[in-house]
Amino acid sequence: MTTLGLPRGSILGTRVQRLEDPGFLTTGAVYTDDIVDDRLARAVRVTFVRSPLAHATVTSIDISAALAAEGCVGVVTAGDLTDIPSPAPAFAMYPEQMGLPLLASGTVRYVGEPVAAVLTDGRYDGEDIAELVEVGYDPLPAVVDPVLALTSETLLFPGAGTNVAYEMAPDPERDDIFSDCEVVATRTIVNQRVAVAPLEVRAAAAVWEEDGRLTTWIPNQGAQGTQSSVARLLGLDVSQVHVITPAVGGAFGAKFGADPEAALVGWIARRFGRPATWVETRSDNLVAMTHGRGQVQTVTIGGSRTGRVTAYRLDIVQDSGAYPRIGALLPTLTQLMAPGVYDIDNLQTSFRSVVTTTTPVGAYRGAGRPEATAAIERAMDLFAAEIGMDPADVRRLNLLPAFTEPFRSSTGAIYDSGNYPMALDTVLAAADYPSLRAEQASRRERGDVRQLGIGVSVYVEITGGGSEAGAPKENATVEVHPDGTASILTGTSPHGQGHETVWAMLVSNELGIEMDKITVRWGDTDLVLRGGGTGGSRSLQQGGAAVRQASLELVDLAKSRAAAQLEVSADDLVVDHGRAGLMVTGVPGSGVTFAALAAMEPLLVHTIFSAPGATYPFGAHVAVVEVDVETGKAELMRLIALDDAGVVVNPLIAEGQRHGGLAQGAAQALLEEVLYDEDGNPTTTTLAAYPFVSATELPSFELVTTETPTTYNPLGAKGIGEAGTIGSTPAVQSAVVDAVAHLGVRHVDMPTTSMRIWAAINAAAADKETTD
Repeated sequence: MTTLGLPRGSILGTRVQRLEDPGFLTTGAVYTDDIVDDRLARAVRVTFVRSPLAHATVTSIDISAALAAEGCVGVVTAGDLTDIPSPAPAFAMYPEQMGLPLLASGTVRYVGEPVAAVLTDGRYDGEDIAELVEVGYDPLPAVVDPVLALTSETLLFPGAGTNVAYEMAPDPERDDIFSDCEVVATRTIVNQRVAVAPLEVRAAAAVWEEDGRLTTWIPNQGAQGTQSSVARLLGLDVSQVHVITPAVGGAFGAKFGADPEAALVGWIARRFGRPATWVETRSDNLVAMTHGRGQVQTVTIGGSRTGRVTAYRLDIVQDSGAYPRIGALLPTLTQLMAPGVYDIDNLQTSFRSVVTTTTPVGAYRGAGRPEATAAIERAMDLFAAEIGMDPADVRRLNLLPAFTEPFRSSTGAIYDSGNYPMALDTVLAAADYPSLRAEQASRRERGDVRQLGIGVSVYVEITGGGSEAGAPKENATVEVHPDGTASILTGTSPHGQGHETVWAMLVSNELGIEMDKITVRWGDTDLVLRGGGTGGSRSLQQGGAAVRQASLELVDLAKSRAAAQLEVSADDLVVDHGRAGLMVTGVPGSGVTFAALAAMEPLLVHTIFSAPGATYPFGAHVAVVEVDVETGKAELMRLIALDDAGVVVNPLIAEGQRHGGLAQGAAQALLEEVLYDEDGNPTTTTLAAYPFVSATELPSFELVTTETPTTYNPLGAKGIGEAGTIGSTPAVQSAVVDAVAHLGVRHVDMPTTSMRIWAAINAAAADKETTD
């Protein structure tokens, strides 16, 4: 395991057990609904009245019966919100009419949109009293299909004159990119809408303090960004908002910033002069929390019959849901990563993000990058089928060669380092690919009911990206205390990633302080003023690098102080890991401990780490499925994954992140999908209707590890949190299609349910009969 020149015996690169787990497994974490704080005494409970219609004009709201009910403290409607800004679009490039309100005013645009908020003293009275709020609706036509929304006469925002929230047109001068191709294949495919469905639903608690500030507890992925969101939604200065992050039970991208409901809880606390709390139900979560994915992609791929791909076009219709939030921007990432790992001379992309009468779409594990990989990998399979070549061979023929210096892709992404041929060959060897193909041929020859399918994917993703404000960066503070303990303040915000363990490893490795004496704190805007939060697989390569940098700077600070005390040159002092202090070179037992220095004067360092750019992890996956050709049922038998995220600091935690991603990616390929009927009614509103993957549907994952370091941070690390999700989905989908390809099937949209596979088999059989 690479240790980047760190001292012999370094704990980096070792399988250190997670420090977080004993608490989770014994006493449990303190989530928003578990908070015990005197400031929340007498808190009112908030329950939202949500629209039962996908699209309608609100003609009346009668709250009299609710107000008269025992236990009701009050009811809030949009008409009460006269002291907050008018709804503004989430991003400046969206039409100004498409702002997201805290409560619907005049028009509702999806089932589950909040129309009113009921306040109760009792914890369980809200749902009953909410039913007493009588809302009059005049139904309007629903627009559920994003492709139909492009041309529909039904506009969600008539003032905008269009359902298109954001678009990027193709270059008209490049319409002939396929003119020299011997073979061209095209297909429209669906990267379906999925529910984020974290273990912990959304929640908030709020109180207005005596100093005139709002203190709010919101489970989130970055307290500082959430603070800005709350301030913007309520028309406050950021300094007036204090955000505290409780334990977060899963987020996957959907808990960045603050949702309107969380901001409204803060407004209610001010208006009613009492603390307020809100925890949604699971059904509300499935209906009203932002969803993920939601792209209709048209891929066109062309090249020679020898297997060389020379042209690729990707057109995207992004379902943004009723209000364009970050989901409408996701195609920009899909565009950026469109060519993936391949050397393609001519490439063209375009997208249109449209509003529909459905739940808004947001970020979900990978956010735009899995969609890019799914598109190009499906296109590679279609091309391979068209020319009759093994899909692994087609990929190998078109992969970019290995590189160690930054490489600019045709879409402008600057890949920092990569070795894609190695990744493909290594994972194929681990899977014993020739044997799998031989077994597949035998089953086909015998006409077995259970046919074997093998799917291959090769991917590259972007992690730790920057922003319009500049290069990627993160801050950290490391302090040693007189009792020999240490504390870390970090701008990242863990919600399952193991930051407490890894950040303690980094400090312990540099200072020699035992890990159980190191405390990690985050998620409090009064404690940590700045921070980028946790998302986009950025934490280790930026937040971790900042922690290591702060540790090294603290050593330098300690040396300058100790040198004067010991009357030696600072250059003669080295870290004594055994004593957690400094000693004179070559003189064990000499010197002074960090604790002793801290007793004389605070010993702390605050630093900001800046990276030159994003990093680009990569990998290759092989999925093996069995499909019952009589019923269409697909079963995932093996999943072999190589995910190269640079240097791995803690393999145990990295493997956990990979396992979670693989499970979610396979689930999208096999069974997850948010569904609506033609009137915009969601039909997957409970976990009984929305299928979740479990150990029953998954094999033991076979993990292959390689390390291609980046030079963009001193750890050599890239992101790992989303890798499994990006590589596994196309591999599993391809395996399903491959299992029935000999029957004439060329494509099955995700999720590859039994019904879809069975229908594809029968449609192929019918086509064959017609042709014959």
